[in-house]
Amino acid sequence: MFGPLAHGTSRRRAAAVVACSAVLLLAACGKSSKSSTATTAATATTAPAKSSGLAAQVPAKLSKAGTLVVAADASYAPNEFFASDNKTVQGMDVDLANAIASKLGLKADVKNAGFDTIIPSLGNRYDIGMSSFTDNKKREAQVDFVDYYSAGTGFYVEKGKNQTLDTLDALCGHTVGVEKGTTQLDDATAQGKKCTTAGKKTVTVLAFPDQNGANLALSSGRVDVVMADSPVAAYGAKQSNGKFELIGKAYGTAPYGIAIPKSADYKGLTTAIQGALQEMEKDGSYVAILKKWGVEAGAVTTFTINGATS
Repeated sequence: MFGPLAHGTSRRRAAAVVACSAVLLLAACGKSSKSSTATTAATATTAPAKSSGLAAQVPAKLSKAGTLVVAADASYAPNEFFASDNKTVQGMDVDLANAIASKLGLKADVKNAGFDTIIPSLGNRYDIGMSSFTDNKKREAQVDFVDYYSAGTGFYVEKGKNQTLDTLDALCGHTVGVEKGTTQLDDATAQGKKCTTAGKKTVTVLAFPDQNGANLALSSGRVDVVMADSPVAAYGAKQSNGKFELIGKAYGTAPYGIAIPKSADYKGLTTAIQGALQEMEKDGSYVAILKKWGVEAGAVTTFTINGATS
C-alpha cells in the first residue's frame, strides 16, 4: 500500500458479512474467482528449495526460532486478504513471503495487522512487514526495504457514476475514500489544500481502518471515488460483479518494499531476503506467484535495497 499501509486489528466476522452483502471486494468472503480457486496460504505454492548460502546469512534470532513472523493487513486483495475461512491470510505477498522463508530455511507465519501498526511493531511483534508498503524516504528512516514490485495509484467508482474523477486535480469538491496510513491518504489530503489555494472547494477525505471500509462507503454512496494501489484498485473493480469500475490511468508508480528492522539482531536479513528474491526471479517462482494473482504487470527484475525515489 502506498502510504505506510494502514493494515490494524483483525476485522470481526460481522464486518466481513456486511462486505459480502454489499458486494464489495469479496476478498474476505471467498466469492471471487481468485478466492474460490486459490488454496490457503500454507499450500498456495510449492515451496522453493532451501538455499544453504542464504540460510547462513539469516540472523541467529530467526535461525533459532525457525520462523519468520510476517505482518500483513488482510484487507488489500489480491495482495493480502482473508481466505473463505475468514482466518487464513492469502494473496501475492503471502505466497512471496512463504517462498522467501523457504529459501532461507525458515517457515513463514503470516499474521493480520492494521497497516499503520506494522512498521512500529517490527522487531517486536513481527520480524518483517509485507503489506504493499511503498518504499519512500520517510519510511526508510525507520526500517530498511527490499524492493520487489512496482505499483501506482488507481481510481475506481460506482459503475456509471463520477467517471471524470480519474486524476487528483479532478477531486476538488468531491469526497474520496482511502485506507488509513496510505500514500493515497497523503495525496488526497495534499490535493485538498491545492484545491482551496486555487479558490476551489476542498477534497473531503474519509480514511477507513481497512480497504473493505472504503469499498463499503463507495457502495453506499458515502464517497464519490476510492483511491488504492493500482493492483488493488483493478482487482476490486473486477471482483465487484459490475458494481465498481476502474477509471483513468494509474499515477505515481513506485516500488513496493519488504520492511525489515534496522536493529542489530536482524543484521544480514535484508541481503538474505534480497538474495532469495534474486534466486526466485531466476528460477521462475517469483513471476509464477505474480501470475497466479493476475498482477504480473508490476514484476521487476532488480531487487533494490532502499530504492525510494522520494
